Amino acid sequence: MNKKIKKRNFYIIYIVLAFIITLSTSLVSLAEENKGAAGGFSYEVIQPENQQNKDVGYYDLRVTPGQEQIVQMKLMNSSEKEIKISVNLNGAKTNGNGVIEYSPNELKRDESLINDFVDIATAPKEVTLAPKSEQLLDIVLKIPKTPFKGVISGGIELQEVTSEGQKTASEKGMIVNKFAYLTGMLLSEEDFKGINPDMVLNKVYPELQNFQNAVFVNFSNISPVYTEDMTVNVQINKKGSKEVLYETKKSKMRMAPNSMIDFPVSLNGEKMVSGSYVANIVVTTKAGGKWAWTQEFKITDADAEKYNKKDLSLVQSTGINWLIIGAIVGVVLFVVGFIVVFLNLRKKKKEAKRKARRKRKKTKEKQ
Repeated sequence: MNKKIKKRNFYIIYIVLAFIITLSTSLVSLAEENKGAAGGFSYEVIQPENQQNKDVGYYDLRVTPGQEQIVQMKLMNSSEKEIKISVNLNGAKTNGNGVIEYSPNELKRDESLINDFVDIATAPKEVTLAPKSEQLLDIVLKIPKTPFKGVISGGIELQEVTSEGQKTASEKGMIVNKFAYLTGMLLSEEDFKGINPDMVLNKVYPELQNFQNAVFVNFSNISPVYTEDMTVNVQINKKGSKEVLYETKKSKMRMAPNSMIDFPVSLNGEKMVSGSYVANIVVTTKAGGKWAWTQEFKITDADAEKYNKKDLSLVQSTGINWLIIGAIVGVVLFVVGFIVVFLNLRKKKKEAKRKARRKRKKTKEKQ
């Protein structure tokens, strides 16, 4: 009899645990089902007569001062439902990884940028596509009357407004990644092969990178041309010392015309210590460009205290989140307690049934 009870108890525990695992798996599967292409929405670049390179999928236009032009894209809806498309025009900028961003972002505009793409190009903020239909999107260009050298660079982002996208976790909670199409646009008035990148150092300062202590080197490409195959090497020393405390080197980077970059140097999970430091910075390109700077900077007591508190990689006495640990322990105790209570109730019911049977049996024997 005891073996049967133990066997039943094992099955009950197995069922409860299987239910918990199945619930977790279902949630993961639901998140993964949201991955994929953006429904039946697609587009086609219509190259105008002043397209220079006809073998590319973006706009590469030769323009003249004061020119006004309408550039078109064909938007197509192959689905059975109406689709709303948002249209975002953005100037090209450079992120901290040396990747050029054409989509909406929070990167700052460099002071050297005179002709921003968003000041030249305009388009409807939103387009509605009927089911099984096509529609032309007009992008109006108004080229500055004052001639410019080099290239004006930007991007056109198309995104389905009604798409719920793919939900993923982030440091700030749940975010929604929506699928979007991105097309670049280059505007030039003359051949700019003779124009080379030109770098200037702006500042060196402490900050957090992905919730970890870092020092950022901010410098700009003040030339109206792209910087290709760039390598950045930064070494940080304590002022008055030759010992290299932190070093970061990254190659195969790019910079957009007239854009800045915040290049991060990780402190490798170490505490930020206040004091005076020196950053030795060397930027080179495969084409032969080279810029070198030596920049002093300070980390104040307030900086060190602020960023050390926010650095998730640091093991601090106050860094243990007892609330989360308590919540996890509470869930585990709840599940275990539920199983124990459930098993005890079943055991008591069975015991009560056995006592009732014995009582009836004794009553019959007395009769």
